[in-house]
Amino acid sequence: MHRTLLAAKIHSCTITDANLQYMGSISIDELLLKAVGIVPYEQVHVVNVNNGERFVTYAIAAEPGSGAIELNGAAARLGVKGDKLIIMTYAQFDELAAPQHHPQVVIVDDLNRITKLQSYIPTGLN
Repeated sequence: MHRTLLAAKIHSCTITDANLQYMGSISIDELLLKAVGIVPYEQVHVVNVNNGERFVTYAIAAEPGSGAIELNGAAARLGVKGDKLIIMTYAQFDELAAPQHHPQVVIVDDLNRITKLQSYIPTGLN
């Protein structure tokens, strides 16, 4: 059996722009992507903390150090500049690998600069 576990998370980032006319996706500062191991065009799950919207799209690398978090295409209707997001990826792990997995998490400030990089350590697993 395989389990789907959190692989990476960018926590509490701020939307910097919304581009309805763009073809789709979410643009994310490349430094944030690299910090947690998300690759361009990887599927991401996005949660808008301000309005409760949840959606799935793919990541596009924005200029490194720009702080950009931009909703593109239809996703641009799901948040506005200043809203807080949580961006997550998931991966499949077999029963033996799952207990050893540690998701990579980056916490950012209001300008989407990294304030903390950590790994979640599973608790209560035997």
